[in-house]
Amino acid sequence: MKRSNNHPQSNAVNKIPDFNISNHPKIFKAVFPGKYIQAENAMDELPGLINLLGTKGMIIASPTSKNKILPKYNLQNSKSSILVEEFNGECCEKELKRLSDIVTRKGINILVGMGGGKTIDTAKIVSDRASIPVIIVPTIASTDAPCSGCAVIYTEKGVFESVYYQKMNPQVVLVDMNIMTNAPVRFLVAGMGDALATWFEARSCERTQSRNECGGLSTLTGLNLAKLCYDTLLKYGSAAKLACENKIVTPALHHIVEANTLLSGIGFESSGLAAAHSIHNGLTALKETHSFYHGEKVAFGTLTGLYLTDAHPSELETVYSFCEDIGLPTRLTDIGIKRIDRKKLMEVAVKACAPTDSIHHEAGIITPEKVLDAMIAADAMGKKRKPV
Repeated sequence: MKRSNNHPQSNAVNKIPDFNISNHPKIFKAVFPGKYIQAENAMDELPGLINLLGTKGMIIASPTSKNKILPKYNLQNSKSSILVEEFNGECCEKELKRLSDIVTRKGINILVGMGGGKTIDTAKIVSDRASIPVIIVPTIASTDAPCSGCAVIYTEKGVFESVYYQKMNPQVVLVDMNIMTNAPVRFLVAGMGDALATWFEARSCERTQSRNECGGLSTLTGLNLAKLCYDTLLKYGSAAKLACENKIVTPALHHIVEANTLLSGIGFESSGLAAAHSIHNGLTALKETHSFYHGEKVAFGTLTGLYLTDAHPSELETVYSFCEDIGLPTRLTDIGIKRIDRKKLMEVAVKACAPTDSIHHEAGIITPEKVLDAMIAADAMGKKRKPV
């Protein structure tokens, strides 16, 4: 992933910590959130958790969370004073500074991030810079951001800029299934797209002995949770989508929310990233992709990665069938790119192949030309299977 160290707090920003793996080839590392709680009515636990960790809390809430979700819950049982601050929509330095200033000015000592991936990432970074604990309350199961100790910073215009590594993973991840089942179905499907990459990227990192997102080699725990994530998607994905469409909580929906949030979160961070997320990063360079969700672009990145790594035809068949079944992108047009323009796609490929990006965890020498060909191959197969 693209990293720079020009932020004044560079010891915490864009930097995998602790050691040079070339000097310690057999150090294995894994990271986890302090607590993971998933249940119907889980929000009832929030006041007690705030009390457990601090005395003056602030909830960074997405507009939907602030205006439609929080009013349904009584947080007055908390002994802590709780401020609610609305997230402005982009995890960028301008917004991070605004919220950090509020934390300092108001003496906040426990932070809650409530919303989607960018709200969550913002809360994690702000809490890390302030050295205070954070509780994450995802309102959609659209990414694996809630459990992880890293976050993505974008420009104010939504272009991928860098990755920020926190000192610790969130102290608590609180998942309320009543909120999840009332979220738009597209978010759940996008989350499955993000989770779909977990096993293939973990497998690539294990094969090449590449460093994971917490600075070591993958443990068996991380690798097997990544595989369990993939198996769970194939087994329960379609049924979970059906449950969400009908706004009901079923075991299948529970399993997929856990896969999207916990299994993928631990799996990617403790086993590593590779082609799919780099290609996602590259796709953010094209304005026409900005209206599509992270997981939707990652899903196409996964298909591209399978071509890049010469996946077996039977594996390609399984992944394409899964994407088609639940409605994930299999063609460039599905993520806003209406025609093949090799010059524009080369911009994506070049960005995906930035020297420090995770695509280089794949075997062999990866070049923009190879990535361009793999994107076109993935798109061509998608069109062949779904021509209209």
